[in-house]
Amino acid sequence: MSASADFNKALEIGRPPTIKRLFPNSKALIVSGKVIDRAMIKKGKAMTIAANGRNSIIIRACLKAAQKANAAIIIEIAKSEGTYCLINMWNIAQYVDAACNELGITVPVAVHADHFGLKKPVEVGKAKIDIPSMFDAGITSIAIDASHMNDEDNLLTNIALNEYIPSWAGYETEVGEIKGKEGLSTPEEALFLIQGLNAHGIFPDWIALNNGTTHGIEASDAGIQVELTKKIHEAIARYGVSGAQHGTSGNSVERLRRIASETRTTKANVATALQMISWGVKVNAYGNAQLDETGNFIKVSDAGVMEDLWSEMVSYAQGNSLKGGDYKKLNLPFEPKLLAQPREVRERMEDAVGDFVHELLSDCFNAADTAPLAIEAILTARSCDLGPKATRIEDPKEWSRDNIMNRAQTLFKTQAPSHGDYDD
Repeated sequence: MSASADFNKALEIGRPPTIKRLFPNSKALIVSGKVIDRAMIKKGKAMTIAANGRNSIIIRACLKAAQKANAAIIIEIAKSEGTYCLINMWNIAQYVDAACNELGITVPVAVHADHFGLKKPVEVGKAKIDIPSMFDAGITSIAIDASHMNDEDNLLTNIALNEYIPSWAGYETEVGEIKGKEGLSTPEEALFLIQGLNAHGIFPDWIALNNGTTHGIEASDAGIQVELTKKIHEAIARYGVSGAQHGTSGNSVERLRRIASETRTTKANVATALQMISWGVKVNAYGNAQLDETGNFIKVSDAGVMEDLWSEMVSYAQGNSLKGGDYKKLNLPFEPKLLAQPREVRERMEDAVGDFVHELLSDCFNAADTAPLAIEAILTARSCDLGPKATRIEDPKEWSRDNIMNRAQTLFKTQAPSHGDYDD
């Protein structure tokens, strides 16, 4: 078949049933996160951006960059971001679908609910209601983030919620998300989580780690620990789980290239860098925001938002004691004002984000030309459901609730999880 015939066939069979119901006449190829993961695996030593769409300008920019790079892509939003952004887990698919149709986007796109966070087992009941409603609203992939709990409750929470995730959907699990500088994830913790899930017939597409990164604005250049990531990925290799790299903003191009080429990572979250670039904040080559001698952001003239709007944003931040990473809380009150700017300003915001994302996809992540591979995966499966990458190899009897509790006591833990605000 021709490329256009392949696309039309993928559009017919590759969109999940919820997407077909929501957007029956759409030409947007919104797919499961599984499809994106498989495309990166097929290319080899490749990962794509999972762009946190904190505003509609970022979403549009990332989609255009992916189209230019011919790359399959993920657009996501974290649960906590929905508290300070207009975009949330229940409306992001509508933004993505509308932008794809308007802009003529033909690359496959997954819509991911990132950091669906649970900090206590008692929250599982509400999650059983929230998760199906999110998929009804167009989410095609989800990260169950119970990593703030102890290891046994993290595992039990993932088990309890799995039946509420459609079989066709992308699924990410998480271990040791942020435990402080002395609390990095260990191979033992990751193996415990993945083996326990495998025993219950649950096969994650991705696992996210605390591998040395911080979320938001990097305070140092320590960044992602590539060797630790490799060690953990090797420990769980037989279970077919790819890596999801969180907190990508602020890390060097060289380090990110190593993550793509030396580990099993296929998904790289980027949030803060895209936000700052869209506003016109001065960033370094890695997208890390630059501060002046007084600790304030440096605004680049004739870039990003209009100068008078930036002054208003800074004044609002100061009046509400917002500094550094807390500037993310400007998204909700200022989204209408961002969209009310002249077209040429909105376009320069989009172009700046798009240039940054295109360079990541093409020159750093090795994701260029993965769109046809994603379409090929759909056509080969003849379905929107690509199925699991692994089979059950663990004995369920060895992973009963009592056994899980006992096994967890033998794990080496350097520090108890801290409860914070950890979107990327």
